Amino acid sequence: MPEGRISLTLKHSDDNIKKTMGVGMKKLCIVVLIGLFAITTSGCALNFYKGKPGQEKKIEELTTHVEELEEARRMLEDRLSQEIADKQILLERTSRGLVITMANDILFDSGKAKLKSHAKTVLTKIADVVKEAAAGRSIGVEGHTDNIPIKHSNWKSNWELSVTRATNVVHYLIDECGIAPNVLSAIGYGEYRPIDTNETKAGRAKNRRVEIIILPKEISKKSYEEVQSKISEEARTQEESKLGKEAVK
Repeated sequence: MPEGRISLTLKHSDDNIKKTMGVGMKKLCIVVLIGLFAITTSGCALNFYKGKPGQEKKIEELTTHVEELEEARRMLEDRLSQEIADKQILLERTSRGLVITMANDILFDSGKAKLKSHAKTVLTKIADVVKEAAAGRSIGVEGHTDNIPIKHSNWKSNWELSVTRATNVVHYLIDECGIAPNVLSAIGYGEYRPIDTNETKAGRAKNRRVEIIILPKEISKKSYEEVQSKISEEARTQEESKLGKEAVK
């Protein structure tokens, strides 16, 4: 009897092993099939994406847009080489586009918004490059000042001065250089978007500037104006709040 029980136990164990192996093999087959299906379908999705109509054209257009800005930068470097060497003009490629930063000294007299003679020469060179290498692109003109209060002029504030300076640059680009009005925007930030400290003479000189931004084609004039106007208004609100708190003290 003990032997029979042992034999029976072994038989049951053997059956269990076979059953377990059978279930395991079935699970393994299912996993392998799922893996093959995933690889196959993901490959199809990838091929479908690569062959999506218009995708290659879009890539070519983006490449062309980048090349246009790069060509414009090279042309400006060549035609404004003296001003760049004298650190009166800075060229930068940023997420905003091609930024041409001009020191106020090259454009205006202190506290004034009337363009200097040399400023007109510089703006004409910039306009020529725009027409040759970036025709149809939206262009933003931004005026900036330092934080020294205006005392001996007719301007109510630095804000007003910066807006008028930017507007006068836009008018010159339209009236004298033939840039289409519908691609141009003018905005003033006053003292509220400094790029350097206002505690030093050198820092204040850097903050007094006008920036001309040749925008990437994917950024529309409307979206640019909406974003910049919001930033400008927020900066002014923060500054007014700060001044109000200081007055209370």
